[in-house]
Amino acid sequence: MAQMQVDLVSVERQIWSGEAEMVVARTTDGDIGVMPGHAPLLAELKEGFAARIIEPGGNVLGVAVHGGFLSVTKEKVSILAEAADLSDEIDVAKAKAAYDTARAAGAETAEALAELRRARAQLLATGQDV
Repeated sequence: MAQMQVDLVSVERQIWSGEAEMVVARTTDGDIGVMPGHAPLLAELKEGFAARIIEPGGNVLGVAVHGGFLSVTKEKVSILAEAADLSDEIDVAKAKAAYDTARAAGAETAEALAELRRARAQLLATGQDV
């Protein structure tokens, strides 16, 4: 299968870079799957959801994306996140506790809503149901 260069960067650091067969993400316009040869685009990522990078050989890399953009050019795909966590960096128990606490508190403040979205994205990136 054809491959493409994918770069995952946040404001603070380059998180991951490599070859991939596909990238799946949720934008403000809906879910999108990007494969080599996709038309160029720039889309805003929806907060509180995860992206998936499918590497050659089928390994799926889950990424909790906290705001940002998805950029697709002829040369590469860039996930430009305000912040992001790779699935293997996420403490699932801690994310579940944060999600449950945030849901119980309700989304009454911007801070509570941001915490709920962050925890949901982390759980989704690790393959958990929310």
